[in-house]
Order: sequence, then C-alpha cells, then structure tokens
Amino acid sequence: MAVALARKSLLHDWRRFLPAIMSVGFSGVLIIVQGALLLGIVGSNALPVTQSRADLWIGFPGTQSADLGRSIDAGVSAELLVDPRIRRIEPLLMGAGDWRGSRGGGVSVTLIGIDARPDALGLARSVPPAVRALLEEPATILVDDGDLDKLATAIGEAAEINGHRVRVVGTMQGMRAMGGVNIVASLATARTLDRSLAAPDSVTYYLAGLWASDQARAVRARLSKPDTRSRFEIWTAADLAGRSVRYWLLESGAGIGFVFATAIALLVGTLITSQTLMAAVAASTPQYATLRAIGVAFPKLRLIVVEQAGWVGAIGLALGLTGSLLAAGLARLNGIPFALGPGIMALSGALVLAVALLAGVLALRRLRHADPAALLR
Repeated sequence: MAVALARKSLLHDWRRFLPAIMSVGFSGVLIIVQGALLLGIVGSNALPVTQSRADLWIGFPGTQSADLGRSIDAGVSAELLVDPRIRRIEPLLMGAGDWRGSRGGGVSVTLIGIDARPDALGLARSVPPAVRALLEEPATILVDDGDLDKLATAIGEAAEINGHRVRVVGTMQGMRAMGGVNIVASLATARTLDRSLAAPDSVTYYLAGLWASDQARAVRARLSKPDTRSRFEIWTAADLAGRSVRYWLLESGAGIGFVFATAIALLVGTLITSQTLMAAVAASTPQYATLRAIGVAFPKLRLIVVEQAGWVGAIGLALGLTGSLLAAGLARLNGIPFALGPGIMALSGALVLAVALLAGVLALRRLRHADPAALLR
C-alpha cells in the first residue's frame, strides 16, 4: 500500500518533482561525461596497445607506460619463439619527431613503426589491411583523420619529419593522442625518420600472438624467468594498457588535474541532486504530516519517501544516460577521446541513485520528532 501511495502521489504532484528529476538527469550527465573524458584522455596513451591485437607485449623492464618504451635487444625474439603456444612475433617501434608541413608550422609527433603485412598484429584495429598496404612504399605515413587540420596537411601532400621528406598516403581512426600527434609508418620508414630507431638490432616492443589467447598469462609466467627480467619484461595487453592508464592518471600532473576536476564534478552533481530532491520532499511535508496524524507509523512513511526518491532517481538517471550517449556520439564525430563503458555508467548510476535515496531520507528528519498538528498549521 505504501509503494502504491508513493507512485500515485508522485504522478499526482509530478510538477513538484520535475525539477528534482531534471537535476538528477543533469547530475548523471555531468558525472558520466566527466568520468568518460578522464578515462578517454589518459587512455589515449595506451592506444598502441588497445588498438593492436597482440596477446603479449615484450619491452624494457620497468616500463611505466606504453608510450614511454625503451629499446630492447632484437635477439629476444628467438627466446620467445621456443614456446610452441606463440604463433608469431613481430616488432613495433616507437620514436619521436618534429613535423614540418608544406603549409608551415612545427608539431611534435610520436612515430610508430609497424609491420606492414596485412595480417600483422600492430595497430590492427586502427589500420585495416588495405590502408596498411600503402605503407609498403618507402617514406609514406598515416595520420589520424582528426589530426589533419592540426598538421595543416591533406592526403597526398608531402611534409618533413626530422628533416626527412615523407608523404601522407592515408588516414586512420582511433589513434588521436592527448598531446601530440601519432604518425604511423612501416618499420623501415620509422628507422629512417628517427636516428634512435636506426639500429636494426634494437626494437621498442615485441608483439606476440598466441594460438589460444586464453593462454597469455600462462605463457607470460613461463617466460618471465629471473635471468631474463633484467633484459626484458612481458605483459599481457590488458596489463600494459592498465599500467599506462594508472601512470598517467595517478603519477602525472595532467592526470591529477583531471582527477581533481572529476571529483569537483562529482561533488557538484551530488549537491545539486540532494538539495533539489530534499526541497521536493520537504514541499510535501503537510501531506506526510497528515499521514502521521491519521496513525501511519514513521517507518512506513519513510518507505513512501524512499520509494518516491527511488523513482525520481531512476527516471532522472535514464535521462542522464540518454544524454551521456548523445555526448558520446558527439565526441566520436569530433574525434574526442571518450571512454564511455559499462563500468563508468554503472558506477555513476549507483552513485546518483544512492544520493537520491539518501536525500529523501534526510528530508524527513524534521518529521521524526515533530508534532503533526504543528506541521498542519
């Protein structure tokens, strides 16, 4: 009966609760969008990992983030191939360069050298086989289509990287970086453009593909021997991506700044939700006092309010999720890093609902020990 009364009173006085519903929706959008932007921006430093199809990554011991890799001995590949569960090994190079476009301007870029074969593992999710084949021609590069304006260039135009002439032969998607620009080239072209990559006996990472992906941790455990840990370290793709996100999120100044901004968004959203909902419940105080006057016990009265707060939170959250999906679509169209996943949506939804329920309960504090007759006057 209490639940039915809660819904009926909510429908009858919907104008009174509409501001609370809108505030919950706004808070949900604010919290979800801020969290998704935070994860998307710091996650852009792990793009070489998340956009590849490798099961294992082999790199310099103690590497804190995928974009901070250092060279390891090329002879490592022979030690890896002794495990029959490894299907293939291929190198991936990472360097730096200074871009000079034909229309002027200098931009710091990150060079990523990949295997140009159609079935290669490196950046397989961002660079399809047809586009990858274009890199077979010497001195050719790919850029993210969202970075063409930043580089002041277009497909087919020439530019210089570290004083070497290159030509943009195509674009890719999903490789837009947080700060600089990711430039993708073949292994041979990358070694030509960056002197630090020129030595053929050194690579930044080895990418390993397994016959069965679920064997990644077992293979890693077997190959991670005490005598090899001083020369290279092995990570699963998920581990290296997570390590990169944690480093930029918790160790870098930019990451701490975004965490602080997200915390402020959470606080603002929480305050807006709680204050608006408490005002809506408080406006119904005479009705609740009437129920107390006719003998309704306070626990049942609290159940009515909690039910109303739950419905307000659920409806507002549905609006917030809809708005967040629209924001994700706009971010995708504009090439903005936006990691809207089930985890951030579930966490934000739980927080908003918890605040809504708590606000409803706190709004009843004045009714607990008040005289119903006084409240009715």
